[in-house]
Amino acid sequence: MAIDPISAILLFFSQLNPAVLWLAVGIILCVMELVLPTAFVEFLPGVSALIVAGLSLFIPNFFIQVLLWVGLSAAFIMLSRRFLSKQKVPKSLADAQEAQTLTAIPPGEAGRVIYDGNSWRAKCSDPEEAIAPHQPVFVVGRQGNTLIVIPEHLLQS
Repeated sequence: MAIDPISAILLFFSQLNPAVLWLAVGIILCVMELVLPTAFVEFLPGVSALIVAGLSLFIPNFFIQVLLWVGLSAAFIMLSRRFLSKQKVPKSLADAQEAQTLTAIPPGEAGRVIYDGNSWRAKCSDPEEAIAPHQPVFVVGRQGNTLIVIPEHLLQS
């Protein structure tokens, strides 16, 4: 009597010690992160599986082990996002500060500036101020893809 491959795999895993299973899952996920970098999406559940492998020696219920693994994975991913995903200023915005208007920037509206060799949408930091075309401005901030600029003459006075 021949056994189909899926049944053989299920039989093999049903005979494994849960600690060995969690250890294998943890190692596989960590190695996958090395091969396919995904910003810790595979690594942190892998670390969680390694932790659950150790805890499975004291917690025999597999359902509780799975809940622990899911909870630890979610907690580690949320914590990593909180600590690792700081709002980074693009290097082009951090280095250069000067720009020049391409079009007029009417009061409270947007226009275009040339900044670091590229054309950007820009608004004046003072909503009452208008800026003429081809005027030097300074970049003082950014909101999404819109630069916040201030006319050079306001800084000199």
